[in-house]
Amino acid sequence: MRRHRNVKIVATLGPASSTYEMIRALFDAGADVFRLNMSHGTHDEQRARHTIIRQVEADTGRPIAILADLQGPKLRVGVFANPSEELVVGAKFRMDLSTAPGDATRVTLPHPEIFAALEPGASLLVNDGKIRLRVNSCG
Repeated sequence: MRRHRNVKIVATLGPASSTYEMIRALFDAGADVFRLNMSHGTHDEQRARHTIIRQVEADTGRPIAILADLQGPKLRVGVFANPSEELVVGAKFRMDLSTAPGDATRVTLPHPEIFAALEPGASLLVNDGKIRLRVNSCG
């Protein structure tokens, strides 16, 4: 049986809302659409959420929509040897194509097309624009 209303309630799923019990409770409370934020979590985690949603759908006999929210282009750097590494304001920091784990002085940026387009004086915005890096030199 379908719900007939002009407004849909979208519930975004994440680590705290990924169990069968939680998804079922959200659906029973009125959620019509479950949003999977593909920018966060692994493919296996998203697949597990999808499977649970389809199980709730089968158990209730009511259709449930799934919205897969894609981030769009976003450049990711490589891994750091120390995941809690902190950069110092004003310190020099290098981005390169090396696959070695990063540290306080450098990290992998696995996008050669970015290096081809960079020029000294250009800015790179990272962390959703919260951090601005100035290009001092290329090569």
